Amino acid sequence: MSLKTDLSHELQRLRGQGAQRVSLTAPGGVSLSIDFTAIDTLGCTFLEIALDVPALQNSAFDKLKKWAEELSQRITYLLEHLAPLEFDPVAGEVMIRSVPPDTLPDGTQYYEVLLQSHSGGHFSLKRYRSEKGTPGRTQVEMLTSIEVLLKLADDLVDTIPSGTP
Repeated sequence: MSLKTDLSHELQRLRGQGAQRVSLTAPGGVSLSIDFTAIDTLGCTFLEIALDVPALQNSAFDKLKKWAEELSQRITYLLEHLAPLEFDPVAGEVMIRSVPPDTLPDGTQYYEVLLQSHSGGHFSLKRYRSEKGTPGRTQVEMLTSIEVLLKLADDLVDTIPSGTP
């Protein structure tokens, strides 16, 4: 079975339940985890989707940059466009964010993706909100249809750079 199929089965099983963490493993030791806050027939809300790719542990920084670029080009169906914004070769990290962020009357909301090669080849997607006149930011839930979440899971796995570090 594919990761998409496994995730679909888990979503059907957990429909109507409260907060749940779903963790699945794909071929090659790739693991996907999602922190759901609600799951229903058509959609779900979650705080984070994370992917661990052991093959990217300590990989060349160019491989991480390539993954960031492919993700940004492929994932075009979220609320805002994503683009790589910050590159830190020493830390082995690439930051991807909404470009531009969603402008609200009292602030902004945006997606943030962090790709890391030094922490086991890690991907995380979260959404944040910042309010005008208030320092800092607050993590907020992401709402998607089941179809979009399944596509996102597939795209995350399909864009993983191949080859050795």
